[in-house]
Amino acid sequence: MKFRPLHDRVLVQRVKEESKTAGGIIIPDTAKEKPSEGKVVAVGPGVRGDDGKWSGMDVKKGDRVLFGKWGGTEVTIDGKELLIMKESDIMGVLG
Repeated sequence: MKFRPLHDRVLVQRVKEESKTAGGIIIPDTAKEKPSEGKVVAVGPGVRGDDGKWSGMDVKKGDRVLFGKWGGTEVTIDGKELLIMKESDIMGVLG
């Protein structure tokens, strides 16, 4: 199935976090928090400003991004768990 975000929406896939701490302690699945890092899968075209001109998006497909802990709406597309969020919910691009 194809999915194309509208306006300033971004489709993000969470990246897996390490299940072990730097000290070697293994963290069980029940104690893990959901990662707030992901890879951008698809990006909408942007938003129209008050002056009627289109404002493009700062993120692009393939970017690794950081987002808020509670950011986005969880959806399942083609068996993959993804997040749909506004670009403003993204705190920054890694790399």
